[in-house]
Amino acid sequence: MTKRKLILDCDPGHDDAIAIMLAGNHDGFDLLGITVSTGNQTLKKTGINALNITQFLTIDVPVCLGLERPLVRDLQIADDIHGESGLDGFNFPPLHKSFDQRHAVDFIIDTLFESKEKVTFVTTGPMSNLAMALRKAPKIVDHIEEVVLMGGAHGYGNVTPAAEFNILVDPEAAHIVFSSPVKVTMIGLDITRQVQVLPKIVKRMAAINNKASDLFVKLMNVFNENQARVFGLKGGPLHDPVTIAYLIDPSLLKTKHAHCEIDLSHGISYGRTNCDLFDYLKQDANTFVAHHIDVEKFWNIIERSIRSYD
Repeated sequence: MTKRKLILDCDPGHDDAIAIMLAGNHDGFDLLGITVSTGNQTLKKTGINALNITQFLTIDVPVCLGLERPLVRDLQIADDIHGESGLDGFNFPPLHKSFDQRHAVDFIIDTLFESKEKVTFVTTGPMSNLAMALRKAPKIVDHIEEVVLMGGAHGYGNVTPAAEFNILVDPEAAHIVFSSPVKVTMIGLDITRQVQVLPKIVKRMAAINNKASDLFVKLMNVFNENQARVFGLKGGPLHDPVTIAYLIDPSLLKTKHAHCEIDLSHGISYGRTNCDLFDYLKQDANTFVAHHIDVEKFWNIIERSIRSYD
């Protein structure tokens, strides 16, 4: 079986950590590297988190630091959800792994051009690194199989009534990606809000009793505490891993091909993903927008991934 080549761009982040877990130990993937953006915390902290996760789970791939701030906007972080470290709740062993010395943007460009097969690019944070790579080397579009992102919503946001966090942190970067020729699959809040880490899910994964389940349970306990405090939820939505779960089993989601553009107006809807699911505007479709998820299938994928670390 030919393995799907992946680059994962993330801003760990509790849910990013589980996305890394899924991508790092699946026999259908060739994970070429992890590039890190600012987002859930500052770049210094999200980068250390990526190193800690990959070292703890023995995921031997390069980890490259990217842009320290969005392309245009001032930096906005999500420390109310992810805490002071960006990954509060787990005490990692002493860190020995170091960063790859290449900048994430250069790593993306070089890796895409060097790969003999097209590469799937997954983003679970702001899209700054990919956008900058597209601007610096536009021909990389010919080497990208698909961009799968966690971000946006065709309903309402989670930072403003209109906007989802990952897109709002760097709307201009999202605009560059969505308006490029690459295939874009958008997995937004409408989907990820359905996969809440309820207490029964934590209990289910705890019963596996290996190092991956220990990481999952301790991270999700803090994640759920913060989600309950900020949003009043009984279980935090496990946003980011849906991207990887979809690539593991595409039947997980149903999508609709539609025109989608990013609101760059700097008004009250700044950062909104305007998805024309009913084709009101009669514009060319540019995005596969997820609109349905098999929740039971998702948790089965999470459980299988955790068990694979035995």
